[in-house]
Amino acid sequence: MRQDGGAQAGAGPREARRQRARRAASSRRPTMIDVANEARVSQTTVSLVLNHADGARLSAETRERVIKAATRLGYQQVRRGFAPGSAAAASIGFICDEISTDPWTAIGLDGVREKAWERGLTVMVMATRGDADMESAALAQLTAQPVVGLIYATINTRLIDAPAALSRAPAVLLNCHVANGALPSVVPGEVAGGHAATDVLIRAGHRRIGYVNGEASMEASRHRLRGYRQALATADLPFDPDLLREGNWQPISGYEAARELMSLKSPPTAIFCANDLMAVGCYEALHELGLRIPDDVAVMGYDDREIAQHLHPPLTTVLLPHFEMGSIAAEILLDAASGSTSRPRQIKVECPIVRRGSV
Repeated sequence: MRQDGGAQAGAGPREARRQRARRAASSRRPTMIDVANEARVSQTTVSLVLNHADGARLSAETRERVIKAATRLGYQQVRRGFAPGSAAAASIGFICDEISTDPWTAIGLDGVREKAWERGLTVMVMATRGDADMESAALAQLTAQPVVGLIYATINTRLIDAPAALSRAPAVLLNCHVANGALPSVVPGEVAGGHAATDVLIRAGHRRIGYVNGEASMEASRHRLRGYRQALATADLPFDPDLLREGNWQPISGYEAARELMSLKSPPTAIFCANDLMAVGCYEALHELGLRIPDDVAVMGYDDREIAQHLHPPLTTVLLPHFEMGSIAAEILLDAASGSTSRPRQIKVECPIVRRGSV
């Protein structure tokens, strides 16, 4: 594993990562992501603490850790004044299909909200639960307000038929896209993420890498699998269909897939799970089989859910960059509102590796 240049002598990998985060934050204005890394919590937790969400079920110890991390890094939430009745008092409209079933939309919303607040704007949020009538009503209400524009978000990365109402104001798609590219969109770079995750395993010396995919009908599953196969091809490793299993994103499917993979005549020495929840099930199966992670079998996840850092050993995974995606979507919208059209129609945001102890 690459050495962390500049870390204190004797510092462990976790402390070295925190030192790198502090050095990076010191060279620019610290972000909420920096605070999350320093406090070893999710971006959502940082947002809840720093926005004083007293109803959130967070321990006093977690709140204190976040506040101390923010203080150490010098993080400050930007607060710019409004000019009532002027363009600066306008809002961004944010409409999504789901906001509570998974953390991704909420994290993306945090990115939008922070970028908007830097410009003296608020965000109006509408969640439709995928109901077409509710969506129409929400869009009608939002476009009747003095909004700078609209951000239309989906919880699953997918191709959509854009509602006609999105033509009434500047609009940006978040975590979704349209076939003709008529609207700008911001999505995760899933193929590159799958490639990077597999490449980490290959560079660690693994040649038989099992892959537990999500549901094949989903775009994220198809793109992460494509990245896995491309990484194998780049390393001149053959794709073996026996090493591929389809799961359903839930821990039980990761458990069952890992048991099947390890029962092969020539089992894998590493297993790449297409999300962290399936990796949780994979861990359970390997522990039942008496196999040590990463000594006997390495495990790679995807998403960087909060549970990833609490597994034993902590899970190496791929970060879904929803906070950055939300921030970029807001920037595109604000640029469009000021007349700029210089950005590409679709931006794929890098999904970086989060190195922990499972590889």
